[in-house]
Amino acid sequence: MKRISGDRHPGPTRRALLTAGAGAALAAGCARGGAPGAPAAASSGPATPTAAAGGLTPGVMTLFKDPAYNFNGLLALGASGAGAAEVGEVLTAVNAINGSGLTAQTYTQTFRTLGDQLLKAPPGAPADGQSKRFRALRAAQYYGQALFFVLGSDDPGSEEQLYKAGRGAWDAFCDLCEPAPVKANVPYGTTPLPVWFFRPDGSDTPRPTVILTNGSDGQNVDMWTYGVPAALDRGWNALVYDGPGQGQLLFVDQVVFTPTWEKVVTPLVDWLSARPDVDPGRIALTGLSMAGDLAPRAAAFETRIAALVAMPGCLEPWLGFPPEIRQILTPDKQETNDIWNKEVVPELPPDAAAVMKKRFEPFSVPAMLEARQGKLFTDFYTPATRIRALSITDVVGRIKAPTLVLDYEGEQFYPGQPRRMYDALTSPKDYLRLTAAQGAQLHCSPMAPQLHCEVVFDWLRTTLGVR
Repeated sequence: MKRISGDRHPGPTRRALLTAGAGAALAAGCARGGAPGAPAAASSGPATPTAAAGGLTPGVMTLFKDPAYNFNGLLALGASGAGAAEVGEVLTAVNAINGSGLTAQTYTQTFRTLGDQLLKAPPGAPADGQSKRFRALRAAQYYGQALFFVLGSDDPGSEEQLYKAGRGAWDAFCDLCEPAPVKANVPYGTTPLPVWFFRPDGSDTPRPTVILTNGSDGQNVDMWTYGVPAALDRGWNALVYDGPGQGQLLFVDQVVFTPTWEKVVTPLVDWLSARPDVDPGRIALTGLSMAGDLAPRAAAFETRIAALVAMPGCLEPWLGFPPEIRQILTPDKQETNDIWNKEVVPELPPDAAAVMKKRFEPFSVPAMLEARQGKLFTDFYTPATRIRALSITDVVGRIKAPTLVLDYEGEQFYPGQPRRMYDALTSPKDYLRLTAAQGAQLHCSPMAPQLHCEVVFDWLRTTLGVR
């Protein structure tokens, strides 16, 4: 499998290449949990919109012509199977956005308004607890949809407020669950990790437990879609959490991603192992999207993880960016930032600038705060270096836990990396590619999260010997 090269290209000027690369990043899409990159599994070049979405989202699967918006729309549509969206609501929003003209503003405003409406009383009789519960869950989904594109909208400064609206809807949903998840703050440095511990019932029966790890810009509601009901229906516990660079820690506490994810997971395992309703010998760890890098990193050092699932496998998140973007980074900070500010930024189209704001904010508090002011960050070097530091090529061989590596036909963010991870593993391992024939194509199978969960939990049950 080819490794994507970061070597400089001869021929056209660097400025032309860099600007084209940023445009390609936007064209390929910048969807939740991923990073813009080459869509072809063995490609060494920048992404193309046709390869990224057109051929793999035919007919009614193309909600929006822009692949980035389309991918996010498909995530919302797919979440309906878990009650985290409603098909009619999503498609009505899609029609409204397309009717008004697709922009970050129309997308953000339409889904934010939909979230607001769901937190109000429904038509007809007063809502009972179940209606309020799932209306809040759907609201969390729609706020998450709006949040993703808010930095490109007319009101980027509302990002934290929009995050808090989605978090409030999520908490309202959780409070109405039966039993309600245990909420806690697990110690981590100076900023505790908020956790939501879901259980099938309130007994102290020791149960297998899965820690669900989100990607670079997913929300808690995505962990519901990609694991919580599947765990509960099988008699498992499920732990949802915000780590550095995610959710509360990013948008409120202003803590960015760390490459040492074992320091995040180990306190979670400590907390779980102390509970009577957790079987400490059957704690599994999953990682969705960029967490297909984070979770394996943790498992390389946290030996109490009994089984690991990477969804998809990712060894080097930095390679998810097109070569033209990666070429900006040099060993020298001043040189790097001069290239960025003098050669790239002046010619960067507004939509491409919005992509870069979104991609870099989980790795740089100044970049996030500048984006909320409608500005593009000036320090490219620091966040780019942090992204590159997420490489786990040198530690993946340390993983001892049985590991399932998922891959997806048309994987547009980390092409080729799942197979590279599988080949590098020395632990018991399995590799599975979900396909378009199953309706499970593209990064994280946005249209088939139920199938996705079936694959993951069937493997976990067999691997951990759970009946």
